[in-house]
Amino acid sequence: MKYRIESDSLGEKQIPANAYYGIQTARALENFPITGEKPHPELIRSIALIKKVAAKANADIGLLDKSIAAAIRKSAEEMELGLWNNQIVVDTIQGGAGTSLNMNVNEVLANRSIEILKGSDHSVSSNSHVNMSQSTNDVIPTAVHLTLIKLAKTLCESLHSLQEQMVIKEKEFDSVIKMGRTHLQDAIPIRLGQEFGAFACVIKRDIVRIEQSVQQLNKISIGATAIGTGLNARVDYREKMIEYLIEETNYPLKTAENLVDITQNTDRYTEISSALKILAINLSKIANDLRLLSSGPLTGFNEINLPARQPGSSIMPGKVNPVIPEVINQISFQVIGNDHTISLASEAGQLELNVMGPVIMSNLLKSLTILTNGVEVLSEFAIKGITANAERCRELVESSVGIVTAINPHVSYEIAAQVAKEALITGKSVRSICIHNGYLTEEELDIILDAKEMTEPGIAGSTLLKKVVGIS
Repeated sequence: MKYRIESDSLGEKQIPANAYYGIQTARALENFPITGEKPHPELIRSIALIKKVAAKANADIGLLDKSIAAAIRKSAEEMELGLWNNQIVVDTIQGGAGTSLNMNVNEVLANRSIEILKGSDHSVSSNSHVNMSQSTNDVIPTAVHLTLIKLAKTLCESLHSLQEQMVIKEKEFDSVIKMGRTHLQDAIPIRLGQEFGAFACVIKRDIVRIEQSVQQLNKISIGATAIGTGLNARVDYREKMIEYLIEETNYPLKTAENLVDITQNTDRYTEISSALKILAINLSKIANDLRLLSSGPLTGFNEINLPARQPGSSIMPGKVNPVIPEVINQISFQVIGNDHTISLASEAGQLELNVMGPVIMSNLLKSLTILTNGVEVLSEFAIKGITANAERCRELVESSVGIVTAINPHVSYEIAAQVAKEALITGKSVRSICIHNGYLTEEELDIILDAKEMTEPGIAGSTLLKKVVGIS
């Protein structure tokens, strides 16, 4: 491999001759061989966008030569398209609060701009030109905000689709009566559609929580520079940056009320991470329910059928596992762990800057990415194709002692308890015991044990109650 020599205040270093990055990136590669993961493509795109509009803003206020600004803008536009992602090589977790990532982008854009200006008298500096009026400490957080807004919007779109699928199943399974369970023991009847309706409701709340937490991200720190005092960034530069970023993104961006505060504190990240954690917990609970309801098929609940996605065993022919709910569980565990990491990193901030930003943004972006992918998989490969085993559900209801609760108001708690005890001992159905002992007639039981009557407040049962216990 051919090399070129670059130098900085620490000395000289060999850089691959064909690399667009420079010496600061090379030092970061040497210092931080940590995860093997590269920065998220959307984050790279957001940083490139900031560099592009910064070049325009600096040229507009007379600080940057227009030819150099045009070259930086062109190279940044290329990076926005992903053309130089292979040159953004620093690890996602790094010391320095993101300086290595910022300089990696600066060096690539500077060297590409030099290529664009080839034949002219201009040179382009990664610090003096590409990073003009900026600091890592306002560029990276602003880029993170833009990235989180975009990824959260995509996640919420996927959640809306999932919620719609749950509502479809709520209607499709409205007439399927099944046994409800508490403590994993038979409780009282419920309609399968009601269970899916509950899934839809909790997903709707998750969407609201995430959308509310994202609103804080519209406040950005660009122009705050190193510690929020705005040193080396003019007010007209900051104003133009906000104007141009709004034009580019169509987000309702504005400068944070207190630039020192937004540079020091990262609670906006813990807020959105908390919303993602709650979503993960809710998704995992839904996944657990789907696994239980589809368990068996012969020795479990077997009340629903999940779409068969792949053979379930290398040794047991015919076995099919609930792989989609299983992967949702695992995604949820990861997101919950990510939230804990973000909480610790946010707490570790000191004085004017939280230097743990890289691990915060790495985990936040990972949580958003895997949740979006998981929600799409859950909706498309599991919920959409679920079918109900209606007869199995009804059989379990009719054979369960749990329906004795439905007759309780009509015969008294004490008699209902005797019926339950006899049913457990003899294996006879609640219906047959009631008829045999003369507690209720078959016609009365048809009303009391009607699916709708048992699963929501009804009129027929109230009328019957007056008849049976003599209430006027």
